[in-house]
Amino acid sequence: MKFLRLMLIYLLLFFGREGLAQQVNKDSLANTSNNASNITPIMLPTTIVDGERIPWILLREVVITDYRIFKTPADRARYNRLKYNVLKVLPYAKFAEDRYDKLQRDLAVTPKKKDQKRLIKDCEKEIKAMFNREIKNMSVSQGEILIKLINRQTGNSSYELVKELRGGVSAFFYQSVAKIFGHNLKNTYDPDEDREIETIIRNYANNNRYFY
Repeated sequence: MKFLRLMLIYLLLFFGREGLAQQVNKDSLANTSNNASNITPIMLPTTIVDGERIPWILLREVVITDYRIFKTPADRARYNRLKYNVLKVLPYAKFAEDRYDKLQRDLAVTPKKKDQKRLIKDCEKEIKAMFNREIKNMSVSQGEILIKLINRQTGNSSYELVKELRGGVSAFFYQSVAKIFGHNLKNTYDPDEDREIETIIRNYANNNRYFY
């Protein structure tokens, strides 16, 4: 009798659980169906790869960096000084890039030689004003980095820019003056040779908080 009572309880529990599971499954399917009908389709661009059309989604660039270990405190101090100098002169190199690009656009739509000369003089005045206000106080190291970064940003050396805008005589004059202060306007930027500078600029461009 006791055994029969236990068997009935077991059967009730078993069938009750199965019924509950079936009801849950039905409710889940119903909810899924309702949710599916309420979902708004998202339009995505597509591309064809090996004959198959697949979604084409533009993802943000992921920059992976490592933590740099310096051999000596002197190496760390040297790198920190380089980072300071690069970040100090980088805005001026970007200014040179933007101003040079603007000048080229203005010259392209200005047919008269007289007006072109005026545009060049205006550009020169802006650069001179910036030089007299801030650049003249740069150290020799900062000036050397700035010359390289101007080449990086514009694709031309400082000497080539002066020669293009003011002619060969002016370029030779400015080069002679620059050498007095320990600079060479013909210096160019090499991403491999100047790897540390490139790393600092890329970290800055990617808004990376963890400089080495």
